[in-house]
Amino acid sequence: MRFIFLFLLFFSFSHAKTAYESGKILYMQKGCYSCHGTKLEGVHKYPYLANRAKGYMIYKLKQFRSKISDNQQQEMMIPFAVDLSDDDIENLATYINEFVAQESSEKYDDSYQIHGDGGS
Repeated sequence: MRFIFLFLLFFSFSHAKTAYESGKILYMQKGCYSCHGTKLEGVHKYPYLANRAKGYMIYKLKQFRSKISDNQQQEMMIPFAVDLSDDDIENLATYINEFVAQESSEKYDDSYQIHGDGGS
C-alpha cells in the first residue's frame, strides 16, 4: 500500500509544467523544507531563501554541487546538491526567486460572540 502511495505521489509530481512548479516539487522532494521551511522562511539558524536573487542561488547551488562551501555550516548542503542537474538548479533558483506564499483559505473565525453571564 505504501508503495502505491509513493508511486502516485511521484507520478503526480513528475508532470510539472513550469520551471516554478518543477522547482517547488524538487524543493519538497529533496527535503529542503526541513531546514529552510515550507515558506522558505528559514528555520532556526538556517537562512531564509524566499525571493533571493536567481543568479546568486544558481551560483551557490553550483558551488555546492562542485563540493565547494564557504564555511562549515554550508558543507551540509553538498550532499543535497551533488546530484542536481543544471535544469534542476535552474528550476530551484526560479522557485526560490519567484516564491509567493499561498494563503490558506481556512481562517480562524473570531467573530464568535458569547452571550449570557458566562456561568456554568
